[in-house]
Amino acid sequence: MDRAEVTKRLLGDYGQTYADEAGITLRDKPAPLFQLLVLTILCSVRIRAQTATAAARELFAAGLRTPRAMADSGWQERVDALGRAHYVRYDESTATALGDSAQLLLDHYRGDLRSLREQAAGDTEHLRELLQEFPRIGPVGADIFCREVQAVWPQVRPFFDERSCEAAGRLGLPHTPAGLANLVPPKDLARLAAALIRISLTRSAEDELRVAA
Repeated sequence: MDRAEVTKRLLGDYGQTYADEAGITLRDKPAPLFQLLVLTILCSVRIRAQTATAAARELFAAGLRTPRAMADSGWQERVDALGRAHYVRYDESTATALGDSAQLLLDHYRGDLRSLREQAAGDTEHLRELLQEFPRIGPVGADIFCREVQAVWPQVRPFFDERSCEAAGRLGLPHTPAGLANLVPPKDLARLAAALIRISLTRSAEDELRVAA
């Protein structure tokens, strides 16, 4: 199987972004960008990605889709939404982080993450540093946000973190962001990054695809 076929298999079988799984129609607008930030916070603990995306859907179904709605919501309301998704163990601390992050976004960026992007001035490393000012988000969380947001922020492309590059290398694909960017059109970079992360989390699937390649 050549690189083109491996890439096609990756996109076809594993190429759903985590934003899409969480029900976020990602656009370069304040509300969906905030929703991606929420998902990033939810994913930034040692918990299954499926649980995190389910928790995001519960929060959004409860109307907490904007920074103002999140900041104005009650802590118990957020805890209850997380509980409905079985987001346990981290529910109380995450409920606090979500409220504090929404308030920080309102206070520092007027509720619009595009202002954070402008402050980073095209420097992805600076963007990652600014993201880590939000509660709960560390280097891994910043990588999650950048992998997904490149779908609507061309300035971040191509973004493949160390884990996705390592997975690509094991599959016989280029293992640098620039090399991986040559495999798909720009609109599919976020999907390819998500696919590499997903397959790295399923060792049997990665082994199967590596053998086929």
